[in-house]
Amino acid sequence: MAGMNPANTPQIETVLRTLPHGIRLSCRVAGPEGAPVLMFVHGFPEGAFVWDALLQHFATPLNGGFRCIAPDMRGYGLSSAPTEVSQYRARHLVQDLEALIALETTDRQRGTLAGLVAHDWGGAVAWSLAALHPERMQRLSIINAPHPATFLRELQHSPAQQAASAYMNFLARPDAPRLLADDDFRRLWAFFDNMGASDGPHAWLTPALRDQYRQHWQLGLQGPCHYYGASPLRPATDSDPGAQGVQLPAQMCHVTVPTQVIWGLNDTALPPSLLDGLAQWIPRLQIDTVHEATHWIIHEQPQRVIGLLADFLRPLSAGTPMARPADGS
Repeated sequence: MAGMNPANTPQIETVLRTLPHGIRLSCRVAGPEGAPVLMFVHGFPEGAFVWDALLQHFATPLNGGFRCIAPDMRGYGLSSAPTEVSQYRARHLVQDLEALIALETTDRQRGTLAGLVAHDWGGAVAWSLAALHPERMQRLSIINAPHPATFLRELQHSPAQQAASAYMNFLARPDAPRLLADDDFRRLWAFFDNMGASDGPHAWLTPALRDQYRQHWQLGLQGPCHYYGASPLRPATDSDPGAQGVQLPAQMCHVTVPTQVIWGLNDTALPPSLLDGLAQWIPRLQIDTVHEATHWIIHEQPQRVIGLLADFLRPLSAGTPMARPADGS
């Protein structure tokens, strides 16, 4: 990465933050305290560690000198993991992020992030937070995470999306955590390998990273699966209307903050049709599509993601012009 070497690479620490409502979040942090804050929020079946390269990049003075924080969401890693599925409904997840923002920002920053960057389930929560509390962020960047209005539309009317999202009903099953852990997490590796993680031009699942994921999953899978059980945005089944029974209020859909959407076009679970009609809900919208990238674009093309984020966040730099990655992507 431009401007980085072992001597000046910011160190990443793991800290435990206790929120006022009792939830504890394990967080990866880098960069100077008091600097503008960037928050990075992971998805399923990931953890805060997937953002390490981005934390180190944007915490570097040449690249903005931000205070960067990436929490393990509730239910993941060493964060609190409530046992009841109802504790994973959207309002609780939004409450977690809003409380963490209040803890991590200074009085001068008035509880406002410089930017919120989120992927997959983290993006789902970020969409809701931005709609309900736009004052909590100056900019929003979403990576392969569907806006609730377009996701609802596709789940209700698109057989292709219903088929692509059928896995969600499996993950909502009570026995899903046990089945996912069977045979050295065979079913979880398939989420990655089915999109070329272990072979092909953008293979990224190295033995070292595989070990990191394995250690993370061994801490528990019930919480991650509860996200699916708590959400009605799933394909309908014979016993559950799922998305067919959902109506979203307008205030949950309109996002007024400047928003970037980065989308890997080869995502087989979340196809680019989910981008259609976004401008209706997000007037200050920038869409950056990436070819030869799947749902796991953060792992596949980290320099491309960093470059796109750097351009979007450039006006928020802490004072030093941000350098693009050395490959110029």
